Amino acid sequence: MSKKKTNALRLLDQLGIRYDLLSYDYDPEHQSLQKVANENQLDPGQIFKTLVCKGDKTGPIVAVLPANKHLNLKRLARNSGNKKAAMLPMKDLLNLTGYIRGGCSPLGMKKKLPTYLAVEAQEVSKMFVNAGKRGFLFGTSPDQLLIAAEASWADVAEEIL
Repeated sequence: MSKKKTNALRLLDQLGIRYDLLSYDYDPEHQSLQKVANENQLDPGQIFKTLVCKGDKTGPIVAVLPANKHLNLKRLARNSGNKKAAMLPMKDLLNLTGYIRGGCSPLGMKKKLPTYLAVEAQEVSKMFVNAGKRGFLFGTSPDQLLIAAEASWADVAEEIL
């Protein structure tokens, strides 16, 4: 990774949380979880995506879930105290979080947002999430990410049919 650290990595450093960095070739047309996992000798279930949503009562909320699963918006709404939740429009992502699509980390956003970490993370010893820049992931223990993101465990993921 370049010498310039992202906000996410600076936060991990400030908190004294150890992490590993991985890089991959980002292709906006073909985002292949399997390819990233294979290139880095990872189980696909260790790679997590960060999705920014909007609750009808609370406003913006963040879900971190396995990249090989779908977000269940009804469960996210229920877990976050909302009746409904929807994906944040892409045009609003950069302004709200400071991150662009494909480079959104659950850490280091412009503003601290309520964050929900999928319970599936408890099944892995190390999870990898976006480090705040396209093509870069950081890996740490789920418990450490939960602390760093000030997140809550939540059942928000479902199998891709």
